Amino acid sequence: MTVPVVLFTSDLRVHDHPPLRAALGRGGEVVPLFVRDRAVDAAGFAAPNRLAFLADCLADLDERLRERGGRLVVRSGDVVEEVCAVVRETGARDVHMAADVSAYAHRREERLRDALEAEGCRLNVHDTVSTVLAPGAVTPAGSDHYAVFTPYLRRWAEQRPRDVLAAPRRIRVPDCVGSRPLPSRPEAAHLSPALPAGGESAARRRMTAWLRGPVDGYADHHDDLPGDATSRLSPDLHFGALSPVELVHRARRAGGPGAEAFVRQLAWRDFHRQVLAARPRAAARDYRTRDDHWRTGAEARRDVRAWKEGRTGYPIVDAAMRQLRHEGWMHNRGRLLTASFLTKTLYVDWRVGARHFLELLVDGDVANNQLNWQWTAGTGTDTRPHRVLNPVVQARRFDPDGAYVRRWVPELAGIDGPAVHEPWKLDGPARAACAAYPDPVVDLAEGLARFRRARGRE
Repeated sequence: MTVPVVLFTSDLRVHDHPPLRAALGRGGEVVPLFVRDRAVDAAGFAAPNRLAFLADCLADLDERLRERGGRLVVRSGDVVEEVCAVVRETGARDVHMAADVSAYAHRREERLRDALEAEGCRLNVHDTVSTVLAPGAVTPAGSDHYAVFTPYLRRWAEQRPRDVLAAPRRIRVPDCVGSRPLPSRPEAAHLSPALPAGGESAARRRMTAWLRGPVDGYADHHDDLPGDATSRLSPDLHFGALSPVELVHRARRAGGPGAEAFVRQLAWRDFHRQVLAARPRAAARDYRTRDDHWRTGAEARRDVRAWKEGRTGYPIVDAAMRQLRHEGWMHNRGRLLTASFLTKTLYVDWRVGARHFLELLVDGDVANNQLNWQWTAGTGTDTRPHRVLNPVVQARRFDPDGAYVRRWVPELAGIDGPAVHEPWKLDGPARAACAAYPDPVVDLAEGLARFRRARGRE
């Protein structure tokens, strides 16, 4: 009997894991393998926050495997070379892995399949490990993917996700397969101070706590910036410490408008993945070009620096950017506001913002990050590509008393109520109290007019 290999990528769990269950189907030994892929690091994945979360996930995965009699085999280098080396060491005839949607994942799969065939080994790629429905499972007439979310959601909601697979009780790994040490966390000095702990165990605790009550209010409060009434499960989903299939099943069992609204967000994840699977170049190129001539030069670079540092002079924007740096995470409404401000008020290329987010976000995901940035910039799937979010109007709506701003912008902590959203209008002692806070980098009316001219809207 040969020993199958399970190549873990962004599916770092033992619960509801189709590749692992398939490999264990014959009841023999298995090699759970993770390769620290140089190409992934070179492509920009090696951001400290994500490396720390990854280290936590791998340590927890190894512990979960050891509880069942196994262990995680870790290698480092070119993923194809390392997998083939393990195949030769074990005589494996099957390698199992999860499907993925990025251009790099497609190339990796093709290279791996060709190399394994030369070794007399078969590559088995499993769908619905990182998605609820496989990309392409539902398509409109005459196209290979949906370009608008609402009709996609209707078809998506009609499908029943596959059943959830139980975690295996027993895993046996051959003693002869060598492993490198588990990766360690980067030094704390390089990390966001409030970075959460990663790993399946922590993820499942967060999921259980979320579904036991807070999800009930999600429909009404998911945009509430100071209330922070979101699941915060996006890093766990990005690394595959949680199964989106299991999450949908459990949310639907919880029931209610909140759970329904939460499931809709999981449909958005699938929507972006089916777009990227069909159009891999959208990770770096406009999905729908608007012939933008984005601002560059010294003034634009100054504005970008202020945006990154959370010193644009618009408190709601600055609060969200400071949350990002402190936590490696940002509230979804904050992501929309900061992205709209950069791309439309400052008229700076969406790729500049997407790159900065990927440097800090623990949940920095190619499909979600890049396509959400394009959606906000108006070069993606948004059916209203020229809409501009006014940061003051948005702040009054989603942070009406200014609590979120005061939490993240201490220079404005002494300003009571909604006046905190427009500090440039204060005078006397109130203005003096926030003298350390910068003036706005741009007048909103001027920024809007510039954007409309650039897009030929006036």
